[in-house]
Amino acid sequence: MDLSATSVMAAKAYKYKAESLVKEYLLADSYVSYTAVLGGILMCKMVYDITHLISSFYYKGYGSLTKVQKLEWNNRGMSTIHAIFITVMSVYLVFFSNLFSDQLEGPVTFRSSNLSNFTLGVSVGYFITDLAMILWAYPSLGGMEYVLHHMLSLISIVYAMYSGEGQLYTYMVLISETTTPGINLRWFLDTAGMKRSKAYLVNGVTMFLAWLVARIILFVYLFYHIYFHYDQVKQMHAFSCVLIFAVPTILLVMNIMWFAKILKGLKKTLAKKQ
Repeated sequence: MDLSATSVMAAKAYKYKAESLVKEYLLADSYVSYTAVLGGILMCKMVYDITHLISSFYYKGYGSLTKVQKLEWNNRGMSTIHAIFITVMSVYLVFFSNLFSDQLEGPVTFRSSNLSNFTLGVSVGYFITDLAMILWAYPSLGGMEYVLHHMLSLISIVYAMYSGEGQLYTYMVLISETTTPGINLRWFLDTAGMKRSKAYLVNGVTMFLAWLVARIILFVYLFYHIYFHYDQVKQMHAFSCVLIFAVPTILLVMNIMWFAKILKGLKKTLAKKQ
């Protein structure tokens, strides 16, 4: 047997071992959540570095930013990618997949799948990374309200992922992340000195509408859904019920407070334009 044939057989053997390792451990039902969390953390690191690299090449003003501004710039690039990912997956799982359909038998509050667990795991990885960065640079990346928001999110997502309870409502709340890219874009425009641009105004109007739909109206729908499925909700463990009622309520109050600030800022921007 020649050397090339031996090399091909060795490569195939290594490929088979690698595939077996992935299937039997990394993607096994009992390990998929841990794999996803690790993947979420690695994704954050990768996106953070790519944001730094791209910004250095394509935005001339990046080099003149302070160390803290560069940290926040890269952090917001990371949070934008996570927001796009979790919004797409949440909308698909809640509205387009059959996972939480009322047509299926059994309580909707106890449904989960490998895909739903994996998605939650990636989000856990992001929130762990972002919370660590917020605490490390505190209060440069956000005050106590951001710490509270991330802690509530982590507790809810981790519990839903490992218990398999209330994932539908967890994903409904996560759809609110659809507003994050707009918030980050507004900060980018402001930092780049484009606060008086048309793009800044359009961003403000878009963010106002997105916040109203994703963080106010959607939360009202969430409580509406809980009310009409209360017979299924009360079958869950007590801690799950506490999370389903308490976390969305607290977040809704915070969302309304932030919405008032957004409305005030939008009015101020429109007044300047006139």
